[in-house]
Amino acid sequence: MPHHHDNAPLGEVLVSFRLDATARVPAYRQLAERIRDAIAERRLDRGTRLPATRVLAAELGLSRNTVTAAYDMLAAEGWIHSRIGAGAFVASLPDQQPIPLPPLPEAPSAPPGFSRRGEALTWVSHAAGSNRPVPFVADVPAFDVFPLAAWSRQMALSWRDVDPALLGYADPAGYLPLRRELARHLRANRFLRCEAGQMIMTSGTQQSLDLLARILLDPGDTVWIEDPGWVGARVALIAAGARLVPVPVDDQGLSVTAGAALAPAPRLIFITPSRQYPLGVTMSMARRAELLACAESCGAWVIEDDYDCEFRYGGTPLPAVQSMDASGRVIYLGTFSKALLPSFRLGFFVAPPELATAFANAKAIIDKHPPLLEQITLEAFMQSGRFAAHIRRMRLIYAERQTCLIEALRRDLGDILTVAPAETGVHLLAMLRGGLDDVTFCAQARAVGIMLRPLSIYYLGPARRQGVIFGFAAIPPRKILTGVRRLAGAVRA
Repeated sequence: MPHHHDNAPLGEVLVSFRLDATARVPAYRQLAERIRDAIAERRLDRGTRLPATRVLAAELGLSRNTVTAAYDMLAAEGWIHSRIGAGAFVASLPDQQPIPLPPLPEAPSAPPGFSRRGEALTWVSHAAGSNRPVPFVADVPAFDVFPLAAWSRQMALSWRDVDPALLGYADPAGYLPLRRELARHLRANRFLRCEAGQMIMTSGTQQSLDLLARILLDPGDTVWIEDPGWVGARVALIAAGARLVPVPVDDQGLSVTAGAALAPAPRLIFITPSRQYPLGVTMSMARRAELLACAESCGAWVIEDDYDCEFRYGGTPLPAVQSMDASGRVIYLGTFSKALLPSFRLGFFVAPPELATAFANAKAIIDKHPPLLEQITLEAFMQSGRFAAHIRRMRLIYAERQTCLIEALRRDLGDILTVAPAETGVHLLAMLRGGLDDVTFCAQARAVGIMLRPLSIYYLGPARRQGVIFGFAAIPPRKILTGVRRLAGAVRA
């Protein structure tokens, strides 16, 4: 077992673990944080055996249950590990040396002769970002806790039991039993007005948007988009030849009044009302009613992207805008990229009943139908209750990771960043103080292996605010802490 070399003896380290009895943070979490800091700062070496829970409880004047809870929390986060009959030991930490990310590529220019749509499509992959779970990549779920074994077993069972009659070309709208199960799920959880016949399965939100833009828009049609807003939607709409009108977002969501002043008769309105991307604002009920009245009066379609709706940590969720739609103008988008994995290429949209068949026929021209085996597996996963159990587990893990990130940012960068908890979703928006430039800030972070997104790139019009987007879902707590420390060192250098 390694010894301490130049570090303080274990007994001296433990003396520093004095807890604040007046603090609102529970004693076990305070203790876990003290031990975590000692490990991260290398005051406790890897392999060091921690005191038995009874011994440490007596040393610190705590109950044994408090120490046990702290050890359990540290083990779940990967800071320590236990061996039966031997005790608890400090785990091996990842290399603390910064690993610079490669520089951002120059935005590619389209070859001569490309159309405007071709130029937009050439650019979209440049804007897509990373899929690796490095601190603090946004919009990536927790790869490390996905129930891969259970999913693999269910997929094997699905393949073994598949009906040979299903092995030819399938329904372009998707596997009917999955659409039935999904409709039930959406009625119960998002209060949607939908039946299986309205569900169109796709390979994800990006394909859903591309298909809807092709079907609903002619070149030059006016589209309201949120400003700032999601770049993926912007590019899909530009590729369809739309004329985009950036509509400002206030504390109630997209401003219908401002949109009407800019372009009073849009053909389509794109919104992220459950949690506006990237600002995190939830559209108020009054604003939703105002938007639906506007859409009905001018005959506009509304595309509602309900991303991240599964991950709510506080507050009362509002029903989907589609559930309030009496005129059949709202098309609801969903995806499994966050609830399961990005490589699991299944999404869907809910079409108005009278248009569902036409949408399905149009989709058949693009890719016939989504992969069948994944749809069969997902239907069984949902039927068995494992999907709901997975979402509940992710919600708890993500809430813990968000709390860890907020505490670390406030402690190490509180003089530079202002951050508040998010009630929903898998990223935080931190606002920069003192006139700092968000693009420069993110470039400094990238040089030491930290991936952040500047808020300013999400504005189609002039950027009105300078902020930074931190993803937390894919990052275990100990990597959050070391990542924030590395970031603080870089920006203060």
